[in-house]
Amino acid sequence: MEICEFQRVIEKTYFDRDSARGPGGTFMWFVEEVGELATALRNDDVEEMKGEFADVFAWLCTLASLKGIRMEEVVAKYATGCPCCGEMPCTCSEKR
Repeated sequence: MEICEFQRVIEKTYFDRDSARGPGGTFMWFVEEVGELATALRNDDVEEMKGEFADVFAWLCTLASLKGIRMEEVVAKYATGCPCCGEMPCTCSEKR
């Protein structure tokens, strides 16, 4: 599934509810999902990680949609490598 298609599916499924909640409330749900992902990573539970990665990405797409941002466009920032040095792999002296 393409990123733009995924964002459209999330919008069709949740946009009305998320719009009513607003960006602030939706951000709180996003942060909660990031915490759940942290727990899955700490527990090294692959199946749990898969679900939480999906949830985090869905909430991130929701936040972008609420602000009128298309994820497909913004991730292009990384399409040619590191946005700072332009290299793959990154050769910046600072660890990222």
